[in-house]
Amino acid sequence: MTTHRIAVYGAYGHTGRFVLDELRRRGFVPVACGRDAARLQQLAAATGVEVHAASVDDPAALDAAFAGTAAVLHCAGPFLDTAVPVLDAALRARIHYLDVAAEQRAVLDTFARDAAAKAAGVTALPAMAFYGGLADLLASAALADATEADAVDIAVALDGWHPTRGTRLTGERNHYPRTYIEHGLNRTVPDPAPLRETDFPAPFGRLETVLLPLSETVVLPHHLACRNLHSWMNQAPLRDLRDPSTPAPVAADDSGRSAQRFVVDVRVRQAQRHLRATASGRDIYAVTAPLLVEALQRILDGRVSGAGALAPGQAFDAGEFLAALDPQQIAVTFDRGEASASAC
Repeated sequence: MTTHRIAVYGAYGHTGRFVLDELRRRGFVPVACGRDAARLQQLAAATGVEVHAASVDDPAALDAAFAGTAAVLHCAGPFLDTAVPVLDAALRARIHYLDVAAEQRAVLDTFARDAAAKAAGVTALPAMAFYGGLADLLASAALADATEADAVDIAVALDGWHPTRGTRLTGERNHYPRTYIEHGLNRTVPDPAPLRETDFPAPFGRLETVLLPLSETVVLPHHLACRNLHSWMNQAPLRDLRDPSTPAPVAADDSGRSAQRFVVDVRVRQAQRHLRATASGRDIYAVTAPLLVEALQRILDGRVSGAGALAPGQAFDAGEFLAALDPQQIAVTFDRGEASASAC
């Protein structure tokens, strides 16, 4: 059996370290890559992992870093700055590319490279993370084989948000207007953004939420026809995010996960049918690792719809993918008979 070497760009970051652990747990050989040589050397001393320093503005260094690997898992934002050069290096090396981008513009840039990815015979999979990929998989699984919906309503609740340095840098860098879909048209979120009351599963209950579309409102319409697509988040984590004194995540156990709780509640309306898929768990950064590495595993063993730039729900059998996840990390439930109580 071939042991695949997998490049992790941004391996010393908060999410990157969870990804390294998940790769090793599944028998892959991680190759830690990134921009900061000193932090990579510290990582090598602590873990024994192979390391390669490479700046995104040094194509030759990126080529050397990715040489002999089967894929690159890109975890180093802001993706508005890093996605294109890392993807270009992956295409030159003819290796698969997966990232965890939440920025809509960065995901659109990756989708624009569909022809190049097909020509290289590789899969380029953006937003394979808590933001973006998880909601796409939930909506796709709820719809089963259907490819159209009248409305998809995504609501995220967090009991708090201790942001990483990368999250803060992304927020500072991302000045593009956010878009959503209403009555078949792409619309820009107004300022101030609309508010509404949203009913979440326990333990969250009814919360005030704000319209906050991230990469999920780009990946879903990449493969699903949807006349209305909204994405909402409760206010408490956004207050944490805006407060410069909010500390970075703190591990609550030996796994490194924080105590943060989340729920992603996706409600789909299709003619007279009301479908619902919900995911819950702990630590939005930590759960990105099993999502990302499960996707990698399926690409490498051929359980993917083909080459090119794909959305997660397009690339995989979404129901099968979600069923394969450890429920201790991400618990998923479906309801295909309940009328939606939230506005779509």
